[in-house]
Amino acid sequence: MNELLANLDWVEIAQACLDTLSMLGAALGFTVLFGLPLGVLLYLTGQRQLLANGPLYRGLSVAVNVLRSLPFIILLIVLIPLTTVITGTSLGVRGTIPPLVVGCTPFFARLVETALREVDRGLVEASQAMGGSIRQIIWYTLLPEARTGLIAAVTVTAIVLVDYTAMAGVIGGGGLGDLAIRFGYQRFQTDVMVVTVLLLILLVQALQMSGDRLVRHFNRR
Repeated sequence: MNELLANLDWVEIAQACLDTLSMLGAALGFTVLFGLPLGVLLYLTGQRQLLANGPLYRGLSVAVNVLRSLPFIILLIVLIPLTTVITGTSLGVRGTIPPLVVGCTPFFARLVETALREVDRGLVEASQAMGGSIRQIIWYTLLPEARTGLIAAVTVTAIVLVDYTAMAGVIGGGGLGDLAIRFGYQRFQTDVMVVTVLLLILLVQALQMSGDRLVRHFNRR
């Protein structure tokens, strides 16, 4: 067993886990911060909605679709100059967060729009009839009623971000993906590759189970 795990440096693996969790936490926070308002705006400006605006909706939709269609590995490279300006580096944890946010915000915004479309239109119309403003309808009707869908959207986005953090290792992004590429792939250390993959699988499973539990909890309520 010792020979099979001879290449493992558990201190380095622990640091890689912390880096991955740091990237995930920061990127998910910014993705929700930017993606939630964008998703709400997409919903509100859609056809037959409260702020229906065809040109604005089409413009936002095209921008979201363009960003979603770009492969993340290409986005990482394209955003290197912007990332360097924002964070001062294009490497490590800091250098990975901006492209993670840019790559996942459009994806999350679409999920938010879809979740809001599932809200019973009758509830929105009732809120309007009672004189509710757009802000009140958003905060007290749309978001609470779409709560389980939004939690599921955050869960799916978090899992996508785990995949993207691993992919960021190609350009020295840090975390488990970087460890797997530098040692597991480039140095042919199979034990490092296997352990990093297992840790990523465990992280994804933990995120999915936590999200599912939250959805069940709020569904009961």
